[in-house]
Formats: sequence, C-alpha cells, structure tokens
Amino acid sequence: MNNNEHISFLEHQGKYKGIFAWIFATDHKRIAFLYMYAIAAFFLVGAILGLLMRFELIAPGETIMKPQVYNGLFTVHGIIMIFMVVIPGLSAVFGNFFLPILIGAKDVSFPKLNNFSWWLFMFGSILAVASQLLKSGPPDTGWTFYAPYSTTTGTSVIIATTAAFILGFSSILTGLNFIVTVHRMRAPGMKFFNMPLFPWSIYATAWIQLLATPVVGITLIMLIAERLFGIGFFNPDLGGDPVLFQHLFWIYSHPAVYIMILPAMGVITEIIPTFCQKRVYGYKAIALSSLAIAGVGFLVWGHHMYTSGMSEQARWFFSLLTFIVAVPSAIKVFNWISTMYKGSIDMKPPFIFALAFIFLFMIGGLTGLILGSVATDIQVHDTSFIVAHFHYIIFGGMGFAFFAAIHYWLPKMYGKMYNFKRANISAVSLFIGFNLLYFPQFIIGIQGMPRRYFDYFPKFQWAQILSTIGGVILVSAIILMIYNLVMGVRKGAKAPANPWKGSTLEWQIPSPPSLENFDTAPVVKENPYDYN
Repeated sequence: MNNNEHISFLEHQGKYKGIFAWIFATDHKRIAFLYMYAIAAFFLVGAILGLLMRFELIAPGETIMKPQVYNGLFTVHGIIMIFMVVIPGLSAVFGNFFLPILIGAKDVSFPKLNNFSWWLFMFGSILAVASQLLKSGPPDTGWTFYAPYSTTTGTSVIIATTAAFILGFSSILTGLNFIVTVHRMRAPGMKFFNMPLFPWSIYATAWIQLLATPVVGITLIMLIAERLFGIGFFNPDLGGDPVLFQHLFWIYSHPAVYIMILPAMGVITEIIPTFCQKRVYGYKAIALSSLAIAGVGFLVWGHHMYTSGMSEQARWFFSLLTFIVAVPSAIKVFNWISTMYKGSIDMKPPFIFALAFIFLFMIGGLTGLILGSVATDIQVHDTSFIVAHFHYIIFGGMGFAFFAAIHYWLPKMYGKMYNFKRANISAVSLFIGFNLLYFPQFIIGIQGMPRRYFDYFPKFQWAQILSTIGGVILVSAIILMIYNLVMGVRKGAKAPANPWKGSTLEWQIPSPPSLENFDTAPVVKENPYDYN
C-alpha cells in the first residue's frame, strides 16, 4: 500500500458510526484515546481539588472550607488521582497504543476484552464520582480507607470501595491482555531480548496488575462485608484487627507504586536514546531490572507500618528489602545517564520532560531510603515529609513521564506537530511549580508538620504559602501545556513518519498508523536502538 492509499485508524469506517464507533471500538489505538481523554478529565478535576486544599492551607485556621469538607476533598483527590489517573495512566494509554506496534503486532490478543476493560474503568470511575455526591456525604477516610474508621464512619464508603474494586478488575484484565500479547503476538524474529524496553516495562507492570490487584479486591470486599453484616475482620469492637487491614492493603498498594512507575521508566528509556541518537547503554540490565523491581516490590510492604506494631526482626527485614529494591532503580538511572554520555543530544520538549523526570525521581527515591530506614521513618512518619516524597515519586515520576510520553508520541498518534516554544515554557514552568509546591513540605515535615491536617501552627505558614504559590504555577503550566497540545492537534503542521529520527518500529509506519498498524511486515532489528 503506498502513501496515497494509506487510511489511518482515525479515518477508518467500521461497523458503527459517530461516537459508537469509539465507545464500542476494539482497535487498541482507539481504546487508548478513550482512556486518555477520560484520564485527562479526571486529572484536571483532581488537580483543581488539590489546588482548593492548598488555598485552605495558605493560612492557619479556616479560610475557604470547613474541616469535614477538607477531609472529603483530600479523600476524593486521592481516589481520583490514584485509582483513576496514576494506576491506569501510562499502561492504559501508551501501553494500549504502542505495545502492539512496538512488538510488530496488529492488535492486542483480546480486543473485545480490551474494550470491556475500558467500560469497567468508566463504570468504576463514575461510581467513584457518584460517591462524592450522595446525601451521606463523600467518604472522609483518605484514599487508603484505613480501618477501623472506615468500618464505622457514616459517609459513603461502600460506594467508593465498590468503585475501587471495579477499577481493580479493569486493571487485572488489562494486565492479562498485555501479558498474552507480549508472549503470543510478537513479530516473527522478535525475541524477548530484541524487544524495545517500553514493552519490557509494560510486561513487568502487567504481572503486578495480575498478581497484586486481587489482594486489594479481597480486602475491599471484606471491608464492605464488615460494614453490611457486622463481620469482625478489622474492627476491634467486633474482634477484628485493624493492623490486618494495613497488611492486606499495602501488600497490594506498594506493588501498585511500581504499576505507576515502571511504565514511566519505560517511556524515559525510549526517549533518551532517540534524542541522544545513541544505543541505550546496558539493554539487558534495564530489561531485567524491570522484572527485579516487579519481583522485589511484592516483598517490601511492611515499611509503611513501622509504627503500627511489628517485631524487631520484621522491621529490619522489611528495611533491608526496601534498600535492595532501590538497586534496580539505580541501575536504570545509571544507564540513562550513561546513554547520554557523548550522545548527540537534541533538547526537544520530550527530552526536557525526561530530564525533569530523572531529577525529580532521584529526589523521590533518595527520600524513600529515609523512609525505608526504621529510625528515620519513625521521626517523619505521617508528616508532610511523606506527602512530599509520595508526590515526587508519583507526580514527579509518573506525571512527568506521562507529559514526556504525550510530547514524544503525539505526532505519531495524531499525525500533527505542536509548538515547541510553548511546550518548553510549560515544561520549565511545571518543573518550577512542582518543586515550589512540594519541596517545602520536606522541611516542615522534618520539623513535625502532620499530614492531612486542616489546621497547623503559625511557624509552618511560610512553607504553606510557598506551596500554594507553587500549586498555582503548576496548574497554570498544565493548562498551557494542554492548550498547546490541543492547538497542535487542531492546527499543527503535518507530522512526518519519523520526526525524532527514532529507530523503533512505531517510527517505521505512517503518522497516524493504519487500522492494522503495518501495511507490510515489519523489519525486526537485532538491536531496536540501532542509530547507525
């Protein structure tokens, strides 16, 4: 098929017309768009709620909301950002769109199951939003739903936990689909160790989704059963144990951190060699470190619970494993920097976002070692230090990687280019606003500022003011970035097939791709990062 006959997946007329051609689509690329638009909308809502909390905290005492409203806001903010944005984020959008293309496949293994996963995601998300509007009031437990408070509060906890359960089921089905796709759909001649590294990260993530998510599903069902039928799982008044809830919750939720961060690492590993025009350094080390992070990540949940009551032996064991899981992450950072060494670096927007990711992720990782050590963790546990560390890992990690990915792959997805100058301004503004928002929280956390508190002592106000200013800059930069991307899609110049001179398979096909991705059989290279 020549270029004049090329019909992109966006133009293809299928069985359905109009919006039904999208919501009932089985093409992995259209499903990726469905996820992206939904996640972008939820992200904006979550960001606005976060900014409202920052305005409340700009001064001691009540400013714009009551304490109970504040409790509801941070719970809603957490549920939206964790379950509806961060966990599905990169896997559901870019995993869906690019995993099949990068391994030379026409689609994922189970296209209809892929569409069903999106429907589950939307149903769970709508239910989560609905839980905030019920007469009983939004859940006020925090996104962790900690017992025993979550078993006794009169707010709409059952609806919110049911929503989280459904969202988890969507995640399980997506992970299963990706595992089978990697094993069964690779192009002829593509072995595991000449597969690009983004599919490696999605593959490792999918195993966590498949194995860890059922644990939180069972936990949420136990919580619902306790509220409905008075079964004593977690409430001490009924003979339950609240520490059991923490163990079950973190057995899932710490691996879930790697559901968030592994695809982010995969994105960065695609961007750096492209904009350095150089083979990635230590290909096998990066690939195997993804599996190592996924494996060891299952074993470190106890470092969230040093103050909950556990034996000394358990404390040092979880502390040791926490330091061990940092090793494969450090391997990736070392290999990224080594790839840049003596490379022909091209400072385009995706690369700038990638550099910001590395810097912020390193701060998040190093502060994570402070939390992995028992003595220092006890000092800063449940302070705003945790808030800062968490956002440096999740937003500084997954968030900036998502921004890098959309700037990297938007020309391929839409066939249009965006304005580089506006993209660079938004990237720098995001970086400044993010650090201004979260870095002061490290300092006052060490000084003793508790997290989740509606009020605080006046000595912490300087940091809260800086953080609020940072929040305003951050949200403004996000709005500028979205405006630039939308204008690029609507009015941008036509994108060439390979605007960045990339070497992986997605750059060998037209922009945007055709319905079945490849008009002719893809050429599989021995090394996917060959720039010679």
